[in-house]
Amino acid sequence: MGERVSKICAALERCAVFADVGCDHGFMTRYMFRRKLCERAYITDISEGSVRKAARLLEREIAAGKCFPVVADGLDGIPERCDLVLIAGMGGEEIIKILRRSGLPQRFVLQPMKNSEKVRQYLLEQGAMLDLDYTFSEGEKFYDLIRGSGQGGDSYSPREIAYGRDNLNGKYPAEFLRKTEQEREKIMIRLTADMKEESRAALTEQLREREELIDELKRTL
Repeated sequence: MGERVSKICAALERCAVFADVGCDHGFMTRYMFRRKLCERAYITDISEGSVRKAARLLEREIAAGKCFPVVADGLDGIPERCDLVLIAGMGGEEIIKILRRSGLPQRFVLQPMKNSEKVRQYLLEQGAMLDLDYTFSEGEKFYDLIRGSGQGGDSYSPREIAYGRDNLNGKYPAEFLRKTEQEREKIMIRLTADMKEESRAALTEQLREREELIDELKRTL
């Protein structure tokens, strides 16, 4: 099990009904059953091939009537309310579309591949409470992980929406610092190219923000 899957699994909690949206190989659902963290689960993916792969891994639980494969978009086709929903490995805008159709779950774990700031903004607008929001890495790739509940209401600053609250409050600074330093280097390389003045000004502002953030993060280590 790779670092990405391990980090996602570590954020999962005990529940009655679990849904693994975009289940791929089904590793996270297998983790839930092996740890006895759920009574039953739905593995769902828009790809029939992905659902078949996950179903092979979970054939014992399926045969026991504890796991139910569903070929569908998001939570469509799941006949009951799931009290923990995992959506991992897809873009932030796609995650938002799924949540718009289904409503916010009681508990959720989200791992957007991009546009994490849009996911945070949407969750907050819907009255969600976020209790985990940080960046982790697998090799040279970086991922954001967001966990919370559909009720409670939370308040984020614009910087927390942009970068993730736990990356800024000193809980998980090291990997986010490495990500921010890489972003700074990429911006510096882009600034060596010819471009319009307005584009250069926007990149220069991004560079300034990254430099300030790096200095702030280093003080927390």
